Amino acid sequence: MFKQLCILAACCLALQALGAERDGSRDFDFEAGIWNTHLKRLREPLSGKPPVWVEYKGTSVVHMMLAGRANLIELAVSGPVGRIEGVSLRLYQPQTGQWTLNFANIADGQLTTPMTGVFRDGFGEFFGQDTLRGRVIWVRFLILPVTSDTYRFEQYFSADGGKNWELNWLATDTRVR
Repeated sequence: MFKQLCILAACCLALQALGAERDGSRDFDFEAGIWNTHLKRLREPLSGKPPVWVEYKGTSVVHMMLAGRANLIELAVSGPVGRIEGVSLRLYQPQTGQWTLNFANIADGQLTTPMTGVFRDGFGEFFGQDTLRGRVIWVRFLILPVTSDTYRFEQYFSADGGKNWELNWLATDTRVR
């Protein structure tokens, strides 16, 4: 566990060094507005079972606040296995040039542990720790531009300190307005 924490700390320091080199307070400006969201979620991540994906469709509404240094996303999607409603609060840290991503699923009303990261060349990469079925895992979250009106959001879990990553969340957002 100590080795995993050291590796995570090294990743965060490297991201901090990248973020401190520039002002990233406007990194999320592209996302303001309303988006159609197509979401695929791995039903039982890190279970060792054959992957079963479930799909949802709905919207994401992104509200910019504090001159772009904060934003709030409302996610509402549904599919054959149910509905996901959540909010994500993103906050810019001017001292480090990094962003924190804070997510809450309305089903349990709990905030996840924040992920921290930066944008480079329009590509966002964020890391954090969480728990899954009682064990500590690492989380990696990517934001990838497809076009100016389409973005991909990928989430990966790792149970072995970042040696192996399993994709468990893939959302594609297309701008409505």
